[in-house]
Amino acid sequence: MSESLRLTVRFEDAGEGWILATIPEVPGAISQGRTRAEARVNVIDALRVVLTPDDQLSGQRMGADAEPLDLTIA
Repeated sequence: MSESLRLTVRFEDAGEGWILATIPEVPGAISQGRTRAEARVNVIDALRVVLTPDDQLSGQRMGADAEPLDLTIA
């Protein structure tokens, strides 16, 4: 089974040469960069952090009632 998830990266001028990038569908996925490309890379990294389960951060294992979901960003 193949599933996809489409998210939006929104860019805006943050002033002083910075570009703000957010993913509106995921609260907390926000970052910045000096270029759109840098801001995009940084907000994708922020998305990874926001979506990392607390149990992975603490080194705990998934329970029997959980399954992994791989998200590929194009």
